[in-house]
Amino acid sequence: MKRFLLIDDHFVVRSGIRGLLMELYKPCEVYESENSEQAVNQLRLRSYDLIIMDVQIPKNDMLGLMEYIHIKYPAAKVLMFSMSPENIYAKRFLKAGARGFLPKDSSFDETLRAINLVLNNRKYISDSLAESLAEDTLSDNPVNPFDRLSSREFEIASLLLNGQNLSEIARTLNLQPSTVGTHKAKLFKKMNVENVLHLKELASMYINK
Repeated sequence: MKRFLLIDDHFVVRSGIRGLLMELYKPCEVYESENSEQAVNQLRLRSYDLIIMDVQIPKNDMLGLMEYIHIKYPAAKVLMFSMSPENIYAKRFLKAGARGFLPKDSSFDETLRAINLVLNNRKYISDSLAESLAEDTLSDNPVNPFDRLSSREFEIASLLLNGQNLSEIARTLNLQPSTVGTHKAKLFKKMNVENVLHLKELASMYINK
């Protein structure tokens, strides 16, 4: 019997995935978490054949959670499932240990293909992401400016794009606000932006690129 863990803050999304999994892999067990704290608790209780998790959950460090899962449970198979732009987030989460990145607007056949590939110890990447990865191997500099950021800078950029302020980010990442401010200044310089609005505008340029 296969065992799944869903990590998403939207009940409707979890319900949809749960229904799909229970129909396709019955009998199976499906557990749910709506934030990273619940996810860590669920991970301590049992092992899973597949973890399906969102990229962005308000006031949660999802990249940090992915890195934690990869270090603490190296055999865990994780499939990212998100509306967040693939070309900004996918490579970062794959580097952190995820086995695939599936957009939430994917077709049923593509969703099934992604789940089965990861379940069978293979990786799933879309055709567009494969093309982007190929371009990166031929370029001396990252094509996507978000790829220039360190892991910590990317975490903070992601939380800024998710609407959190410096104090909230400091609490989420367990850092001093001054430390967050320093990282923010560095990432703004790397991205050549002056404020969060400009950062969002830059991110929007890469959503459909």
